[in-house]
Amino acid sequence: MSQEIQKSDYMLLFRGTTWDKDLSPEQLQKVVSDWYNWFDGLTNDGRALSGHPLMSEGKIVSGKKGRIVADGPFAESKEAIAGYFYLRVADLDEALEIARQCPGLEYGTAVEVRPVAEMCAVKARALEHSSHRGELAPTAV
Repeated sequence: MSQEIQKSDYMLLFRGTTWDKDLSPEQLQKVVSDWYNWFDGLTNDGRALSGHPLMSEGKIVSGKKGRIVADGPFAESKEAIAGYFYLRVADLDEALEIARQCPGLEYGTAVEVRPVAEMCAVKARALEHSSHRGELAPTAV
């Protein structure tokens, strides 16, 4: 009888939006091909559930009731998030091993590996607080 292995979800966040600016056309073609082959392999074996590049422009919504909408984000280009992969893998070690295979690393891309939480931290605190008082916590968070 086989036992199903518990999987965990992780995000790979790719940081850096200008790492490719000094690449020759040949290098650019190779790295694009390498990125797509890497992602397709992860998708085909079921470890990458999704992934997309992100546009460099966007908006920041803040303030009470979202009253402030500003252009953004304004992170330094080496810190800006350029895209992501959503993974379902065995553990952090497997997610890190996948991140180490990123074709952009040798050109200056940084890969942030983050576990996806099962529950919002605010909801967890609300549940903890309400359980101490014998109340039911709100369900929508």
